[in-house]
Amino acid sequence: MPPTTPYAGKFSSCAPYGNNNNNHPQPQSPYRSNSVPKPGRENVYNGAFSAADNPYDVPQHHGAYRSASVSSVTAKEHRYVSENPYSSPPPHSPRQHSTSCPGRAYRHTTSSSSGSEQSCRNNNATAAAKVRLYGHGITASYGEMCYHDNSLVSASLEALIQHLVPTVDYYPDRSYVFTFLLSSRLFLHPYELMTRVCHLCVEQQRSGDALLDKIRFREVAPKLVQLLTEWTETFPYDFRDERMMRCLKDMTHHVARGDEYSWRAMQQMTQRLIKRLSALGQYEEAVAALNAVAMERPASLKSKQGSAQRNDVLSVCDDPFVLAQQLTHIELDRLSFIGPEEFIQTFAMKDPLENHKGFFRKRKTSNLEAYVNWFNRLSYLVATEICMPVKKKHRARIIEFFIDVAQECFNIGNFNSLMAIITGMNMSPVARLKKTWNKVNTDKFEILEHQMDPSSNFSNYRTALRGATQRSETAHSSQEKIVIPFFSLLIKDIYFLNEGCASRLPNGHINFEKLWELAKQVSEFLVWRQVICPFDRDRRILQYLVTTPVFSEDELHLASYESEGPENNMEKDSRRSLRSAWLWATAAGEGNSD
Repeated sequence: MPPTTPYAGKFSSCAPYGNNNNNHPQPQSPYRSNSVPKPGRENVYNGAFSAADNPYDVPQHHGAYRSASVSSVTAKEHRYVSENPYSSPPPHSPRQHSTSCPGRAYRHTTSSSSGSEQSCRNNNATAAAKVRLYGHGITASYGEMCYHDNSLVSASLEALIQHLVPTVDYYPDRSYVFTFLLSSRLFLHPYELMTRVCHLCVEQQRSGDALLDKIRFREVAPKLVQLLTEWTETFPYDFRDERMMRCLKDMTHHVARGDEYSWRAMQQMTQRLIKRLSALGQYEEAVAALNAVAMERPASLKSKQGSAQRNDVLSVCDDPFVLAQQLTHIELDRLSFIGPEEFIQTFAMKDPLENHKGFFRKRKTSNLEAYVNWFNRLSYLVATEICMPVKKKHRARIIEFFIDVAQECFNIGNFNSLMAIITGMNMSPVARLKKTWNKVNTDKFEILEHQMDPSSNFSNYRTALRGATQRSETAHSSQEKIVIPFFSLLIKDIYFLNEGCASRLPNGHINFEKLWELAKQVSEFLVWRQVICPFDRDRRILQYLVTTPVFSEDELHLASYESEGPENNMEKDSRRSLRSAWLWATAAGEGNSD
């Protein structure tokens, strides 16, 4: 008996597919009733997806930390630095603050606190604050940093770098640290930023007196270590660049001369970083090996004999809920290795030194690309499983099975696998199998398609995602914490946010409002990716999902034509050309093997 799904009354768990399920009563379409769905398993679709009843759209209270005042959150963050500057920073999230945008705890501090912080950063007499009144707020300039209603909106690059540098009596807000470290790569290489920050931190303590300099650096060393700890914990992949590692090593030696306690903290931080980078290297090698296995065993075209010899998904797993659980394992495993900076580096400035020997010589967005490739593989796997069987009855059973798997993915909160399954079932070679689809009750599928409808910029999906996020915030079990977004749409949102807003203003300042919004999008992803999958692993199913051969697009079309013959001259011409190309490729492959 599988565990209860997190939305009892939305979808029920599906029966195993050991036998033909066509005789089971079909659920009523949600568009034919306004009744509220009940928790029972016998009435799972009535009223689903209405604005009032969608379980993803039920308003839920936020945790206590949501109601805490901004000032108390800010004070807590500064105590965190002073009390234990070497502890690993907790995962950053905009939900740690009382507003939706990351950094608001810093941005919305009182005018006096903002002014006092700025006085630490701008001790030059020419950096006096300039305040201007507008109809809807106050804009204040402190040197080269501009605030609106105490929110940082723009600044020069030099001022932003200076604002990141800790001093004896100042440490930047963690939200600012995350936001600037994330998006600074739009303007300069992380190695250049780290070099300048470390140089400024050391130079600011120089007074000409060697003994006084040592005392002052000893006081600031814990805060410098804390900044580097946040950097290595949140953006560890920056340190795949050997120049970053060399700079970190140099700072470790520098800290060792002034403070033994800080030096030990630097050593521990470096060990954690190396362990993380080692795990990343092992993960990438494992993904490459799995992909190689799938490529070494190309799928042969369907025949009655070949189909009988080949295992299908139902022979490996006949329970939709279990398969959805294993898909969730794969999704969370691959999500956990995507660095937040990869979202920004997809459109960041080209590194003039990109040919420089890296720490592991890996591409800067390889994990993000691997995750997108997994989505494509799952879509093609679904289409392959449907087009492979010879018998129409078997194809219909597999379609129904994948519909129920998609349903369970929705219940779990795994929107990426849900969309991949829907995409595979909507591929042309599958969609044209009209005789097969006539044997399938499509009520469930229509419900799921409605939920992921791309119209109005995926408004239905975005409503469901907000509800899943609220459920995660107030979760009472690890299963309820799972939120796996439709990843391609997340990338698209970040891309258009970057393209739709200028990075620099006409006066040359950095548009920091844009950086806040980028950080808001990415920091939410960081919360989602840290969830540990609570389900038991089934290695046999996992191995099948990631290594079983799948058809190419041309092979899918040809397999589809063999399942249900061409219906018009265009399809006949398409089958003829595909078959000729396949025969030529097969002959060429046999010739090469000889």
